Amino acid sequence: MTGTLTIAGLGPGSEALVTPEVSAALASATDILGYAPYVARVVPRAGLALHPSDNREELQRATDALRLASEGRHVVVVSSGDPGVFAMASAVFEALEAAPQWRDLSIRVLPGVTAMFAAAARIGAPLGHDFCAINLSDNLKPWAVIERRLRLAAEADFAIAIYNPRSASRPDGFARAIEILREADCGERLVIFARAVSTPDEKIETAFLRDARPEMADMRTLVIVGNSATRRIGRWIYAPRHAR
Repeated sequence: MTGTLTIAGLGPGSEALVTPEVSAALASATDILGYAPYVARVVPRAGLALHPSDNREELQRATDALRLASEGRHVVVVSSGDPGVFAMASAVFEALEAAPQWRDLSIRVLPGVTAMFAAAARIGAPLGHDFCAINLSDNLKPWAVIERRLRLAAEADFAIAIYNPRSASRPDGFARAIEILREADCGERLVIFARAVSTPDEKIETAFLRDARPEMADMRTLVIVGNSATRRIGRWIYAPRHAR
């Protein structure tokens, strides 16, 4: 097979945070596939076909990308942030598992700056000790699993990066997440609300969990809940490297 498939992360928003490796892949691509707002970040040019699709069409998008590559095209599947963090890399390999005829394709995954690292850098070092990432969307997993993971993460005293906290179709999930963490005695933990980091719409807010309100987050917000040792120095927030 002469085609190639690249799964690339576009970073959190700013062109300055797109890696040179990803830029080179986009420059040599014949086809770009992805969720429509992410495809819109790619500059059109002659010889490049753009294939935007809906956010809930990940497996179909992955299958289409594999097919196009098998036909000799140089395909790039784009995600925001890093493609391996709640994004398209897993979908492509899931599609590949069901399609053994394409397993000899040339496939590579190019990392990107994910939202939790971009947000952490803006505020200091809140992920400086052990941390985890939890996606609050229940589109692909039951809410009971999300609740259990939140409770266990709080019990283990992880800093928690929360993706997709609150959307129009899921207005109550983040409120419930806050409630769960308060029940786990996390009310005194610092929380960072980082919206649209690295874009002109960027907004950073901080609060104690006891004072956090659901409306402080939306789907463009990355929320970081600090661990019990997380502290503030002026405008900076960090997690000490040494555990108590």
